[in-house]
Parts: sequence; structure tokens; C-alpha cells
Amino acid sequence: MKILSKKKLLRKAGCFGRLGPNRKGNHPLDKVYREIAVLKKLDHPNVVKLIEVLDDPDEDHLYLVFELLERGEVMQIPTDEPLAEEQAWHYFRDVVLGLEYLHYQKIIHRDIKPSNLLLGDDGHVQIADLGVCNEFDGSDARLNSTAGTPAFTAPEALDPNAKYFSGKALDLWSLGCTLYAFVFGKLPFYDESVLTLYNMIKTEPVVFPDSPTISSSLKDLILRILDKDPSSRITLPEIKVHDWVTQNGLAPLPSEEENCVLVEVSEEEVMQVVKSIPKLDTLILIKTMLRKHSFQNPFNHHESSSRKLEESGRSLSAPTASSYNSINNRKCASESSLPSVKEVIQQETSNQKS
Repeated sequence: MKILSKKKLLRKAGCFGRLGPNRKGNHPLDKVYREIAVLKKLDHPNVVKLIEVLDDPDEDHLYLVFELLERGEVMQIPTDEPLAEEQAWHYFRDVVLGLEYLHYQKIIHRDIKPSNLLLGDDGHVQIADLGVCNEFDGSDARLNSTAGTPAFTAPEALDPNAKYFSGKALDLWSLGCTLYAFVFGKLPFYDESVLTLYNMIKTEPVVFPDSPTISSSLKDLILRILDKDPSSRITLPEIKVHDWVTQNGLAPLPSEEENCVLVEVSEEEVMQVVKSIPKLDTLILIKTMLRKHSFQNPFNHHESSSRKLEESGRSLSAPTASSYNSINNRKCASESSLPSVKEVIQQETSNQKS
């Protein structure tokens, strides 16, 4: 579950990108709801499904409920046990197909990293956490601000003289950092100081550790993705036909036409994208999920207990600069500000008797 502030969405023109002048809506949030309606209709095996969007009319928050992938993120970094090259190959191809699908829908993710890549029950990777993504018009997004996680930020986004930069090229840089992390268990550029980190990203070359040993073909792909010049950086169509990705042509990926179907939303779907729920129900629902780490229905006392979510530690690729935080990150604030479920129910019962 993700929690969005409606006030922040309005103030920042939405975490789903700049709102174009041709967008129509009677209320500013209508524009945001259209973006959410597109996300809700995304349907791809390598993109996590948005199940429902809940709105409490009396509160500032929107609650986005996503498909639950209990196996969690593909890996945490840093780690002394990186992925074997063959495993990284399988995961990387999944991410490439998911990212191609998002770009086909004119969506820039802006925060590709291992902690946003979740494993499904079938062992395939799904891209998650569309928290700072941008929808764009035309062939590419023209971005003018940084978002996402500092260690995955592209060098062109750090250039103070650059008025705009390519959204697609930005996603590919993050993809390159992710591939590097897959096989080496650490990031190509990292420092505790963000300023030092940014300087490394802008000026230092990519260095490969002596161990583990990776193929020359994989090294070539990483270097071409982590090209500091976005104009010469390898593109997604070129990645799909790279020798390492296709095993020298023996394992080609599906074409864009086979992999992607354009999502379109109607005005009716935009109007129905958010479910409005009473304040008390919201309180009980969110409180129960926070307390039990469970998606069990709190209103059905006969329903069998569902499996509990496993809390995982944070890695270097965990969200630190997203527009909104996961529900786990908000737990402490929520626990201190919300009364217990038991107290709310007793109060409601007392009011009914009176």
C-alpha cells in the first residue's frame, strides 16, 4: 500500500508528472485521477498491478493498494552475495520488457532500482513503486527536476546548466546502475555524502571490481548504458538486441508489438478510479493493516487469517527521495496519531446505545 497526500499532489502537479495544458478537468485532482486511471489499467507480467485506490473525503490521503508479491525485492544492496550472471540475465530481461511497456504507455518510472523490482511467485521480476513517475506527451519526456534515489541519478540530471533532459535516458541510466548492482552487489557510484556522490556520478569512470568475474559482453552493455552523455547512451531498442541480452541472437526478446498494448482510459473510468470510503472504515482498515502487517479484512470476523507480510530491512536502493513513503515508513507517525481500533469500536458502540 502507498499513501499519497492530495495537498502535495496539487502543489507539485502530481507525482505522475507535469500536467499538460490540454488536460481537462473540473477540479485539479481530476487530472491526477486520470493519471491514476492509466496506472490502474496497466496490465503486464513485469509491472506490479494497481488493485484499488481508496479516498477518505475528510482526510488528505489517497491510499493506493497494489498487488502483493510476498517474495519481496530481488536483492538488497550492498551484499556479499550478488546474483550469478545467468540469474542477472533472466531478471534484467524481465525489467527491460516491463520498462519498454511503461515507456510505450508514455510513462517514465524515474526510480528503477533493485528495491523497486519484486519477485512474483513464478520467479519473474515485476517493476513496482510508480511513486515518482512521469506521464509524457510526444516521443519522450522533457524533465527539469531530479527525483528518485540519489545513487541512481543520471549525470545529466545533475547539470545546473541543463534546462531539460530525456526521461527515457534517465530510466536507462538507473537500469544500468541496477544491472551493475545485480552482478557486483554494490553500486557503481556511492558515497555517504550526497554532494560527493553527485560529483562521482558526473566525473568518475565506471570501474569493475576484480571479483566476481563477468563476461566481456556484459561489461560492454554496462558501459554503454552508463554512458555519461545521454545523446550517445544506448537506447532501449538497442539493449533488446545486444549480444548479452539475446545470447548472441539465440534468445531474442519479443518485439515491441508483441510486448505492448496501448492503454486508454475513458472519462467514466477516470470518474470511477477512486473509491470513496467513510472515515471510520478508513481508520479501522489502515490501523489494522499497520498493526497486523496483514491484508486481512477487518470487517469480516469469520474470514481466515491471511499470511502476514514479512518486514524486510532497508538497502541502499531503498526509497529515500520518493514523493511518498511506503506504509512501513509511515508506521510510527500513524501509530502516534491514530487511536486504537478497539477504542474506536467501543466509542462507536457507545454512541449507538445512547
